[in-house]
Parts: sequence; structure tokens; C-alpha cells
Amino acid sequence: MAKHGEAIDRSLDGWTREEFTAHGITRPILRRGSGPGLMLLPELPGVTPEVLTLGNRLVTAGFTVVVPALVGVPGRPRTTASAVLATARVCLSREFRALARDAERPVAGFLRALAKHLHGEAGHQGVGVIGMDFSGGLALAAATEPAVLAAVLSGPTLPLAPTGAARRDPGCSARELAEVRARARRGELRVAGLRFSHDRRCPPERLIGLRRVLGAAFDLIEIDSGPGNPHGLPPDAHHVLTEGYVDRPGHPTVQALARVVTLIRSRVAPEEP
Repeated sequence: MAKHGEAIDRSLDGWTREEFTAHGITRPILRRGSGPGLMLLPELPGVTPEVLTLGNRLVTAGFTVVVPALVGVPGRPRTTASAVLATARVCLSREFRALARDAERPVAGFLRALAKHLHGEAGHQGVGVIGMDFSGGLALAAATEPAVLAAVLSGPTLPLAPTGAARRDPGCSARELAEVRARARRGELRVAGLRFSHDRRCPPERLIGLRRVLGAAFDLIEIDSGPGNPHGLPPDAHHVLTEGYVDRPGHPTVQALARVVTLIRSRVAPEEP
């Protein structure tokens, strides 16, 4: 039987590791691929093998993928214990301010600096960013950086507080959202939101509100996970692009990822097929 550390090492095959520092925050950064830059933000409990599998699919699609390890140990499999520890850190850390509404989260400044750095290295017209779960709103906050031309939010969960106002909160501050809206109206940015229809962790009000604010610059991709849905998805399905992804032709999660890839490529490298 393979040891736990060996399982981590195998999931990291092909990825190079370095550290990046900005705004007083230092985090490990995993990198792989070539082509236009794409920043893939992890979900809880961190950069799991499922996140790296998604990263590999994006590398195959022709991107230079950078994954910042915002929480947890890169490559460590998802367990109940790791999820509890990561959630506690996100809730207690000032960097994430997980329970705060209309919040400017310090880690967002770090991500904007990383996006600008990635654009300088990878070139092309700009970079894309995908945020998932707790990092969904962080992708939106990162999109105030001019180098970011496409932002994708998959099942965004912050803020966590279960109030009506929190359910409508996009996961960034009003100032950041106003900047995103202004960029979208100038044609500088496109945003997409993904969720399963019955996902309680990602309330529908969050993405519906973004569609109202951003208008035609926002694409809502919602996958039916209700009772009797044709693909047998469970009602508690949450991770559209990782744990809930079903690698089968015609499956709605495969179609969702294809739409995400097309959207980002059309913005950051429209000259390439």
C-alpha cells in the first residue's frame, strides 16, 4: 500500500514549486504548462489531487496554469480532518475574513499581484482566473487587476454567514464590485458563474445578483442537481469542476468546463484557435 506522502508526490508530478510574496503574504505556487496564463485558485481544504487534475486539464487545453496554495498542504488528499482544519483557518484568518460582508480581503491583493506577475511572464493579452468554493469571490476581487480579462466563480461560498444579506454578497467589497462592473461595461472583462441548482453552500442569490449587476458581461452556468435529474447528480453536489466533475462525453460538467475554457481563451488569446 502506498504511503500518504507518496500519494501527495504522485499528484504533484509535472508541477514545479516556488514561493511568491506580495502585500506581506507569502505562499507556495505550483506551475505547469505553456501558453496564456490562467490562475487556478483552490477550494477547501486546499490544493487537493482533484484540484491538480483540473489544473492538468487546463494545461492540456493550452494554458500556463498557476495554483497558489492559499491553505493546506499542496497535493494532500481531501479528508474530514483536513477540511475541518482548513475551514477553521479560513474563518479565523484576517487574510480571508470568511464571515464578513462587503469585505476587502487582504489575500485579494496578493492574488492581484500574482495575476500581474503571471501576465508579465506568460504574455498574450492578459490572464484568466478561476476561483472555486471559498476562493470564488476572490477571483472576482482579483478581476480589478487590469491584467485579468476573464474571471470564473465556481460554487462561491464566501461569506459563510447564513443571512439573507450574506447570501447576496458576491464575496468581495462594494468598491471592488463597482470596479469589476466598470471594467465589464468598458468591455475589458467577462465573468462566469457556475453552480449546481440545489447547492446550499452556494446560494442562488449570489450569482443571480452578479448577473443583475454585470448584465451581458456575466454568464450563468447552472447544472440541474434536483430530484430526478437526468444525470443522477446528488442534491448536495457542490464542486462543479473537481469532485463533482464526471469525465464522460456530453455530461453537463464536461460541457461547463468546455464553456469556461472557451470563455477564457476568447479573452486572453483570441488569436489562437
